[in-house]
Amino acid sequence: MNKLLLLAILISGVSQAQFFEEAKPTKIDTLKGSNTEFRNFWDVKKYDIVLEPNFEAKSIKGSNKISLTIEKDILNPVFQIDLQQPMKADKVTANFPIVDKKTDGDFIFISAKKKFKKGEKYTINIDYSGNPVIAKHAPWDGGWVFTKDQNGNPWMTAADEGVGASIWLPVKDIWSDEPDNGMTFKIITPKDLVGVGNGKLIKQDNLGDKKSWLWEVKNPINDYSIIPSIGKYVNFKDTFDGEKGKLDLDYWVLDYNLDKAKKQFEQVKPMMKAFEYWFGPYPFYEDSYKLVESPHLGMEHQSNVAYGNKYQNGYLGRDLSETGIGLKWDYIIIHETGHEWFANNITAKDQADMWIHEAFTDYSETLYIENLFGKEEANLYVQGLRKKIQNDKPIIGQYGIRNEGSGDMYFKGANMLHTIRQIINSDDNFREILRGLNKDFYHQTVTTEQIENYFSKKSGIDLSSIFNQYLRTTKIPTLEFKQVGDILTFRWINTVPNLKLPIRLTEGLLITPTEEWKTINLKSSDDIKVDPNYYIFTKKINP
Repeated sequence: MNKLLLLAILISGVSQAQFFEEAKPTKIDTLKGSNTEFRNFWDVKKYDIVLEPNFEAKSIKGSNKISLTIEKDILNPVFQIDLQQPMKADKVTANFPIVDKKTDGDFIFISAKKKFKKGEKYTINIDYSGNPVIAKHAPWDGGWVFTKDQNGNPWMTAADEGVGASIWLPVKDIWSDEPDNGMTFKIITPKDLVGVGNGKLIKQDNLGDKKSWLWEVKNPINDYSIIPSIGKYVNFKDTFDGEKGKLDLDYWVLDYNLDKAKKQFEQVKPMMKAFEYWFGPYPFYEDSYKLVESPHLGMEHQSNVAYGNKYQNGYLGRDLSETGIGLKWDYIIIHETGHEWFANNITAKDQADMWIHEAFTDYSETLYIENLFGKEEANLYVQGLRKKIQNDKPIIGQYGIRNEGSGDMYFKGANMLHTIRQIINSDDNFREILRGLNKDFYHQTVTTEQIENYFSKKSGIDLSSIFNQYLRTTKIPTLEFKQVGDILTFRWINTVPNLKLPIRLTEGLLITPTEEWKTINLKSSDDIKVDPNYYIFTKKINP
């Protein structure tokens, strides 16, 4: 499911169960979501992509040269390349002998008859064409967008995070294998249009009645971030003096929105300053930072962030926290850029762990607010998001089948991190952990367990029960208590076994509830109040 669709469901207040019925995994699900025997012996090193869309025919054609390295000795293997119907592979070649090529639904299986040795390098070349699936309501569903801007000019792009880049491009479509050496991306357009891709523009050629735009990404990139945007774009540039030097800021917007964009995109520099403070240097200095106007709401495409928030603050003019604080900044600029650290720099190996992308990025909004507007407003904002938490199913999904967990990965995930921050009780340590994640897992794919263990190790606190509680159950810890004068009796209910979650009362007293009743003496007989920065429930029992 597209991650913005998850967010839309949350905002609507309707449960996911009312939108979808859980289906049993199929063999196709496993082929799409698992590191199968057709994938586990080779590693993608680089993509060299050519794309030419045809607006009138709503079709595309192109090629992808996949450079790869063999990971283990293997005899007569079969390579799996993903290309979803109705797209077709017109020609498949390789610099090794192909004895058979079979297309089976959304997969191309290439059989080779030779012994491959670990460390050997090869290429597979695929020419492709067809009419890709058209998104009915991008970015809520996956597919291509063929539309027109307000002046009647063609405007084309794609959105495919949930369904996969193979909806239009032949790739090894699994999150755990990014092309280590990046890619080149040539987009061929009519002469009066512009083709914008990821990374930096390194060459533009005139081809008579057409133009070609060659983009280069030097860093690893997740497949779903590889996105073209074709339209009547104009470009303006800026630079940000960041922790690694000068970062190129590259903006591509529709010609009639230039003035609006120049004003709205002024939010980028203070955002970058805030995010570099909390997370460390922007992860893709070599590829630049880019905002590209899109016909849909937006998406975190690496060094190519899609922007469609109509040059207004909030989420299409709405404040998701219902506090008013969310109207002080542009949700799509801030949220989708936060993904450059969490989703693009640090990427989950499996979509079941997509919370790594969304919880941290949702919390990046709070950290941004804290830097610009103060801690009090930041706390109010993240607390305000709780009204949209549904607790319908666990945040972690089912592994190996391209399955995401609950949309609660956004708001509940952010509040879990905010709760962990209270437990650590040191903003300096918390910041060091966030920066350490982006340094120690720089340009890597990771698992939930790696993130959990890193937090516990670097904080010096066993946080395993916290992650189990919020990620793997729908139960919210409930502090049951009774107070008689200055005597407080309390315990946890609705928790995983042996939950280790100390709670700070507003008067500064730290209590350590367990599943057994505890009693302590308070300094006064005033009614206790729990620090609202913990995402827990309370239940007062009358004496």
